[in-house]
Amino acid sequence: MSIQTRRERERAERERLIVTTARDLAEAEGWDAVTTRRLAAEIEYSQPVLYSHFSGKDAIMAAVAVQGCADLAAELRTARTSAGDPRQALADVGTAYAAFAEQRPALYDAIFTLAVPLPFATPEAPAELQAAFGEILETVRPLAGDDQLETLTETFWASLHGLVTLMRNGRLRREEHELRLAVLIRRFSS
Repeated sequence: MSIQTRRERERAERERLIVTTARDLAEAEGWDAVTTRRLAAEIEYSQPVLYSHFSGKDAIMAAVAVQGCADLAAELRTARTSAGDPRQALADVGTAYAAFAEQRPALYDAIFTLAVPLPFATPEAPAELQAAFGEILETVRPLAGDDQLETLTETFWASLHGLVTLMRNGRLRREEHELRLAVLIRRFSS
């Protein structure tokens, strides 16, 4: 192994450590607890080393969001492909999406609610973001009929996001979450 190869591998490992540590810290204590100083202390590297990988907290949050989209895409794909029919796939994907938001609130926020320097809804969006949206699109495709597929997918996604966000923020009754999700799926797939 060449010295250059080893350095590249070590750099990639440090970057993964930074992203993983930021994600874990955010889930445990919230995004306000994630600072470059705190991350540097947690990973036992100096702040300049951290800055050699990321320009600051926003760039770290963007990296966490990209990683989170890959995780979300995988979970949505599993839900979609294991369903027996299109309506069940819609229900399973909706449930998986809501569970992702509930189980990983800081990660969900990094992806969908906090300002991060990522291009969304453009061809320049990272592949992981496109994959997560693509799983929702493939779920909606068999039910789209004459509707424009991307617009219908965005509408379904916006509905899921709205339900999840309003419930998480205490604007909707938590005990009615499953019923609201079932109503959305039923109305959307009829």
